[in-house]
Amino acid sequence: MNKLAVLFLFATMFIACDSDTVFSESKAMDGHWGADEVVEFKLPQLDSLKKYNLFLNIRNTNEYKFNNLFLSVSVNFPHGKTITDTLEYRMANPDGSWLGQGIGNVKENKLWFKEHVQFFEEGEYTVDIAQLMRNNGAVEGVTKLEGITDVGFSIEEATKQ
Repeated sequence: MNKLAVLFLFATMFIACDSDTVFSESKAMDGHWGADEVVEFKLPQLDSLKKYNLFLNIRNTNEYKFNNLFLSVSVNFPHGKTITDTLEYRMANPDGSWLGQGIGNVKENKLWFKEHVQFFEEGEYTVDIAQLMRNNGAVEGVTKLEGITDVGFSIEEATKQ
């Protein structure tokens, strides 16, 4: 048992030391993602001289009934400015097999949001994520989006290439 604990600790340290991730947070959804439910992330103070890549992290199960995902993502700046993007991400291949990583029923998708972003303003930034899904031909949005178990946001230091 002690050897297993030491191996786990070593693997965790190795992964943590090799990662460019400076922020990662995920919020569990309560069985569904409501149409009016906005998931908010408060970002830590980041170095204004560094550039960062931003990612959305979505975990889905086989109960997710769509092959894509429409999202509204707003970045709220400390001094009142807001930038909102409407995004579409593909979640499944044409044959219906899920994209993303994972074994079994749950797949985790790390989705590019923005790259080489700098956070020049001092103060608290927040990111708001909302789902914008609709059934084909429907005007109203999906009120309870089933199959999304977690919504996350992560920031990685951009590596020079």
